[in-house]
Amino acid sequence: MMARLCFPLLVAVLGAIPCGAAKSEHSKPVALFTLSDAAGKKWELADQKAKFVVVAFLSLECPMSNGYLPVLAEVATKYADRGVSLVGVFPDPETTAAQAAAHAKEYKIPFPVYADREQVTVASLGVKVTPEVVVLDEKHTLRYRGRIDDGFTARLKPKATVTRHDLTTALDELLAGKAVSEAETKAFGCPINVAAKKLAATDTTVTFYKDVLPLFQAHCQSCHRPGQAAPFSLQNYKQATKWGDLCVEEVQAKRMPPWKPAPNARLAGERSLPPTAKKVLENWVAQGMPEGDPKDAPPAVKFDDDWTLGEPDLILEAPSDVTIAAKGSDHFRVLVFPTNLTEDKDVVAVEVRPGNPRVVHHTVNLIDRTGTARRLQAEAAAGAKPDEPDRGPGYSVKMGFGFLPDRSGILGGWAPGMLPKKLPDGVAIRLPKQSDICIQIHYHRTGKEETDRTKVGIYFAKKPATERFTSLPVAGLFWAIPAGAKEYVVDRSWRTTKDMTAYRLIPHMHLLGKDIELFATLPGEREQSLIRIPVWDYNWQEQYDLKEPLKLPMGTILRVRATFDNSASNPNNPTSPPKVVRLGEQTTDEMCFVFIGISSVGGLPQALIPTGKW
Repeated sequence: MMARLCFPLLVAVLGAIPCGAAKSEHSKPVALFTLSDAAGKKWELADQKAKFVVVAFLSLECPMSNGYLPVLAEVATKYADRGVSLVGVFPDPETTAAQAAAHAKEYKIPFPVYADREQVTVASLGVKVTPEVVVLDEKHTLRYRGRIDDGFTARLKPKATVTRHDLTTALDELLAGKAVSEAETKAFGCPINVAAKKLAATDTTVTFYKDVLPLFQAHCQSCHRPGQAAPFSLQNYKQATKWGDLCVEEVQAKRMPPWKPAPNARLAGERSLPPTAKKVLENWVAQGMPEGDPKDAPPAVKFDDDWTLGEPDLILEAPSDVTIAAKGSDHFRVLVFPTNLTEDKDVVAVEVRPGNPRVVHHTVNLIDRTGTARRLQAEAAAGAKPDEPDRGPGYSVKMGFGFLPDRSGILGGWAPGMLPKKLPDGVAIRLPKQSDICIQIHYHRTGKEETDRTKVGIYFAKKPATERFTSLPVAGLFWAIPAGAKEYVVDRSWRTTKDMTAYRLIPHMHLLGKDIELFATLPGEREQSLIRIPVWDYNWQEQYDLKEPLKLPMGTILRVRATFDNSASNPNNPTSPPKVVRLGEQTTDEMCFVFIGISSVGGLPQALIPTGKW
């Protein structure tokens, strides 16, 4: 969750497009080109008098492009008086000069920007993705092309730390009269799309309106529409052709739609694309993305932006906006919502409604009966400064809630695409009077200052509860992960102390996690897997509901097995060189848990009993 630049949902999560990896610099001048801004003023490469010109390729929608805008702004300012000029180019056939200018104003871009709908700059400079940069000398010779820095290992796959600033390193070397040590690097970002060709449909042609639009409606548009977490929309033909190649790549890599567990018939709400739908998308792109007949289009989907479960019994809202700065590491903030209840209540569901889905990556929800979070929020408010980049109600944390919470008050969490679900009749979480609801929000940056005011809806039981609900932590305990260990395995088993019923599962690790799995062995039965995350992603942690409640009789063995990578080859490793990592709550520490949402008659179990050798 400490990604420097990350996009919720999607949204999602995108692959890598390299632009080559040559080591030598070019010796011939590039083809000259001319650009025009929204006012018709021309910018001609032939007229530039700077020692070096940096051409940055940008996109209105690509989250990586927008996330790097503050970095490019700093470069433009830092090198302006050293003979370096920077210009931004939007090489999209659909982006107008007016849109480029409006984007520059919105993101406070301090350098000139131009739309290149004919993509003459792409042909001249050989770029393939946004963001990507090119450095030209005063003879118009290409001296550097590629990434801005090494902050990503793939599209939207950030490293824990940036170790090489390629653009500024190239500029410093050039200004010192040296050759560029890395003249070309791999750039990761969103592909620069080429306008789709109109193709005549045949009986075997897969078309947008007949075949692909229904697929997008069923599997993508809940996030890929205006105002939602995904960075671009998939609601019409132009949008689909713009991102078609990328969609195929993401689906083939199983990054989209986002669903981390391995195939598992027990879990509800699976978002993975069915094989038949995947094949339709692949064939459509392979055939050139034919449009087809608009008469074949299904009716547009009407999305209900009201509360999913109807009007909540209690709606809690932050007293003011949270402001998230344009740049920096991802921000974790706890908001405290006093319930002001005068009597105890039984909670059967919680729905989180982000005020700004572009920046809210996910939440973790908790009942605080002690007033600790309220005190921490008051202390943060007393010491707050009005010019802090991240500001507003609540208090910032690096992990958790800033205190050890009571597990009986865990209310699950929210992530894009996750729908709230009520507990079965007779099962509820006790919400004591005068207690607080705490929401830990993971915010990611978008490249410009954003605000958010999240709401929380609470649903109360209509009848008295006979079973209490809580989250039971099945821990993969360890003391330390050795430095350099590439496959450090944690394997621990526990025995239940009374009968219980399981409803949901929440795996949790930190940056070094590779995979995690929870097993259950019911008395007299064979061991079975309840959930497995084969490729752990710290930035995409969810609550997974079971389709049917699972009875876990007293004596059931619960076993968690996980693997960690504390080697230098792990791009998520927060330390270089690697160091010993211990069990702890900080992001640079590690954890290994699968929280099980359970209920039990006659009081909750106090603990699990360890089994085997420790």
